[in-house]
Amino acid sequence: MAKRSDNTRDEHGRWDIGGGGLEFGETVEETLRKEIKEEYCTDILSYEFLGFRDVHREHQGKKTHWIALDFKVLVDSRRVKNGEPHKFDKVEWFTFDALPQNLHSQLPNFLKLYRAKLKE
Repeated sequence: MAKRSDNTRDEHGRWDIGGGGLEFGETVEETLRKEIKEEYCTDILSYEFLGFRDVHREHQGKKTHWIALDFKVLVDSRRVKNGEPHKFDKVEWFTFDALPQNLHSQLPNFLKLYRAKLKE
């Protein structure tokens, strides 16, 4: 997980699993691989599509609606490092039984939906 710095759009100091938006012309798989490489400096060994979520939030007084495409991703943990130190204060590993308290607001719902699949 990555701890969001003061340079991120929102949720400063909160732990997140990462993400990114699709760019015109890129496939979902290309974007997934690019984001993991950029944020965690490693390649994806395998991945599984878990599902999607409608994410309704408010940012700077404006209501937003995002479609989150959720994946389970396998990487070599020995190769992971902070690829975006301007956005993340640090990157650390946690077990499900010892998650940090200050999670990104969308992470609890993600875990509620997919915890069983993530533990497989």
